[in-house]
Amino acid sequence: QVQLVESGGGLVRPGGSLRLSCAASGFTLNYYAIAWFRQAPGKEREGVSCIAGSGSSPYYADSVKGRFTISRDNAKKTVYLQMNSLKPEDTAVYYCATVNSATCSDYEFIVRSWGQGTQVTVSS
Repeated sequence: QVQLVESGGGLVRPGGSLRLSCAASGFTLNYYAIAWFRQAPGKEREGVSCIAGSGSSPYYADSVKGRFTISRDNAKKTVYLQMNSLKPEDTAVYYCATVNSATCSDYEFIVRSWGQGTQVTVSS
């Protein structure tokens, strides 16, 4: 049974940092790319970042490029999203997802499974 469990969300002030974790179970992690999405109130879910099964060629949305870093530890079956220089517009529920591919090509359209989400709130 595929399971993704996010953790690490919370309330942080603008300019602060958080590290989200996505613990995977029920499948062979390195066979699949893993992505992070987010959904803010009243907005559509958007892709934030993606990392290939091999850990190469990470992808970032323009809105987070230079501030967020995605990484994975296949031995620990965990994918991380380090978020620095957080802004109020980063406030959203963040979801990790398995991509039905080992690469991030068109990852937003081929999600295999979703986690339950973790809330990130950036506010002073």
